Amino acid sequence: MTDAGRLPSTGSGSSAEYPPVPEPPLPVPVYDNHTHLEFDDRHDGRVLPLSVAEHLDRAERAGVAGAVQVGTDVATSRWSAEAAARDIRLLAAVALHPNEAPELEASGDLDDALAVIDELAARPRVRAVGETGLDFYRTDEEGRPAQFRSFEAHIDIAKRHGLALQIHDRDAHDEVVATLRRVGAPERTVFHCFSGGIDLARLAADAGWYCSFAGNVTFKNAGNLREALAVVPRERILVETDAPYLTPAPLRGRPNAPYLVPHTVRFMAEVLGADLAELCTQLASNTVRAYGSWQDEPVTTTGGGD
Repeated sequence: MTDAGRLPSTGSGSSAEYPPVPEPPLPVPVYDNHTHLEFDDRHDGRVLPLSVAEHLDRAERAGVAGAVQVGTDVATSRWSAEAAARDIRLLAAVALHPNEAPELEASGDLDDALAVIDELAARPRVRAVGETGLDFYRTDEEGRPAQFRSFEAHIDIAKRHGLALQIHDRDAHDEVVATLRRVGAPERTVFHCFSGGIDLARLAADAGWYCSFAGNVTFKNAGNLREALAVVPRERILVETDAPYLTPAPLRGRPNAPYLVPHTVRFMAEVLGADLAELCTQLASNTVRAYGSWQDEPVTTTGGGD
């Protein structure tokens, strides 16, 4: 989840404020490997929510076969695990966002919260630990030791459960890389909402890590992201929304959703000079390699995900 701001201001609160489903659908279905559908579930009055099913129905119509629903604290991680257990089009990632760690440490609750994440990570449709990492944009020096402790604990959880790791990295590129090298990165490590430049992209490629690009790669001022995209090996590229944030151009200012992935994918194909169908096939293959198949039947559970 980006910390760039609040949900887009959308005026009257009608579901029509979501952009239309892009047409035609992508020629080969892809996956949104990082989204936050819980924002609609806990409606705050600014955007009339779509249900999880409505989001995913729209996504299928657009050529987006599924999504990874990502938690950022204990409550949203539980919600994510439950949502994935109810709908075969979702997988889940569970974690404490790095900006949660200092507050939890100060209240004495960090270890208990990490224990819950460890428990949730054992569920069959939880396929990643994330988003975790380091964020020096909103956390000052005093809070950073808690972020490091939380990040290292999440790395350990991912490795013990054999899960992918989704990294939130904001203004902390060097420290994130140093931590991964010091404690050992999980086999499948993803830089969610990649925010570095060519140097970090090349470093990630050399390490065998994935770089996931969101709608901000389409922004006019994001030349560094486009340069990075161009040097990442095709087999290490993923795509995401980070919905409801980072809505791709030309739809900025409206809420983002998994069904808007095609705008970003088509833009990426243009940047790379790639055939759209071939890029879609590669993105789908990369995503399944990172998280496993979406096709394992979900287990019906109570609560969450509606």
